[in-house]
Amino acid sequence: MKNVLAVIDMQNDFIDGSLGTPEAPLTVPAVIREIENPAYDGIFATMDTHHENYMETLEGKKLPVMHCIKGTDGWQIRPEILAALEARNAEIIEKPTFGSIALAERLAAEKPESITLCGLCTDICVLSNAILLRAYLKDTVIRVIAAGCAATTPEKHQATLAVLNSCQIEVC
Repeated sequence: MKNVLAVIDMQNDFIDGSLGTPEAPLTVPAVIREIENPAYDGIFATMDTHHENYMETLEGKKLPVMHCIKGTDGWQIRPEILAALEARNAEIIEKPTFGSIALAERLAAEKPESITLCGLCTDICVLSNAILLRAYLKDTVIRVIAAGCAATTPEKHQATLAVLNSCQIEVC
């Protein structure tokens, strides 16, 4: 695979569910456009995946909002995004925390020329995955599609894009 797309956590709870923001639904068309873009040789998607004991975890203690509990509607990928992913035979990876080591290892094995990320939330999971991928693939071009991301606030979105740029991750 030369050019890879990684769609991060486009799940109902992050779009209009328990952790949704007004900006998150606005990313859906841009994410679908990226998935449908034939320039990508491979597409991966992550799913934030928690269990009923979430509130007992460190993350649950620091972010005490039940979300992305496996099997719930909030855990599901937004239907129109899932349809686009399935049409492109995307590989879906569940992850128990912000960054996905499984995604980084899988892409490191593929050695793509470029990786483009989009998804939610810019300031948490997109950032974490971009930095992991930078660490695993130091000479790979990594991009983030700004219009295909939203953060917990618009201010944090802009701040995170600046940080990504500082880490030699292109912001498009």
